[in-house]
Amino acid sequence: MKITFLGTHGQFNIGDELLLETFLSQLGPQHSYAVNSYDPAFTAGMLRPRFDVQAFHTTSELPRFLKNLLSSDLLFFGGGSIIKELYASVGRNRYSTLLMILASVTFTKLIARKKVFMSNIGVGPLLSPGGERLARLILNQVDFLSVRDQKSYRTCQQLKINPQKLRLVPDAVFANPPEVFVPAPKAPFNDGRLHLALNLNYDIENRAAWQGFLTGLRGCLEQLNAQTPITIHALPMQSKFKANDDLSILKEFSTQLAGIPVVLHDPQSAQAAGEIIAQCDLVLAERLHTLVISTILGKPFFGLVYDVKVQELVDYLGMSAHSLNINQPFEASTLLQGVQAVIKDREAIHQHLLTRGAELRKELEEYFSEIRARISGQ
Repeated sequence: MKITFLGTHGQFNIGDELLLETFLSQLGPQHSYAVNSYDPAFTAGMLRPRFDVQAFHTTSELPRFLKNLLSSDLLFFGGGSIIKELYASVGRNRYSTLLMILASVTFTKLIARKKVFMSNIGVGPLLSPGGERLARLILNQVDFLSVRDQKSYRTCQQLKINPQKLRLVPDAVFANPPEVFVPAPKAPFNDGRLHLALNLNYDIENRAAWQGFLTGLRGCLEQLNAQTPITIHALPMQSKFKANDDLSILKEFSTQLAGIPVVLHDPQSAQAAGEIIAQCDLVLAERLHTLVISTILGKPFFGLVYDVKVQELVDYLGMSAHSLNINQPFEASTLLQGVQAVIKDREAIHQHLLTRGAELRKELEEYFSEIRARISGQ
């Protein structure tokens, strides 16, 4: 089959590229794929020769996009928070993503007359009646829909989406076993210091809380270092493509830390990020897929909850007690106590995450078997 596969690709976001690789691995190399990307050469090069892929530019190749929709057997949206209104901090029209997806789905259904699958997606936030109407128009046209968290599932129920086509499944990246990220494990850092992988993401839900968050984080790390010498491993999941990318934010933040060694990493793949996580003692992170990889590897983490999808993740991982909503004011001592609790219970958390990750991987094995059967029945 030929499948047009849509997502957020070519923005040099490790989590997005990992989702793409995961989905194509699960759907199988027997198909041919037309994949959207903001950097088609990068995306095609990343996936070949494992997959038969033609990449087209997300915004500047509209005729090619429409041609792919007409010639494909299926339109497949894979992962990501796609049915949502944009936060004001993004600087774009709140409905821009919803309108783009509505146009794509409507063309596919009414003109190309092909089926549309949305798999492991996030639905929300939908902050206005207009956003809810657009979401309902989109999702009512979709032939099969699975969402990756309880809040998305409840939102679809509130929108009165047909329950016969609606499924709740984990984030697709949980389908990967640990060896995907660390095929040849290296020895952990062992110099008597506590090695902490730190991931930051500027795009928090409440932008007004950002500076207060950094102040509290800095206070926490400096107090922790005074008690137990630490080394911070800056772990950006996006280091180019946009202003205030993770690497830029981490570089700036590192200059504010008094007397704490900081190693500025710049991983360009999920495997490179996985190696850093595996060598550290614990992870302190905002990004969803940093926390997902940590779970798969059994690496203890403390979650910095910056939006609803991360809150949902830590909830279904059973890690809510080891997280903090950074959109609300907090004291450095509160964050410090949370991080210290993870350090104290590292072994128990390690075993818990390995067990939970294996459970989710098994669930996704069954789910993707069903997806492959549905696709072969087209």
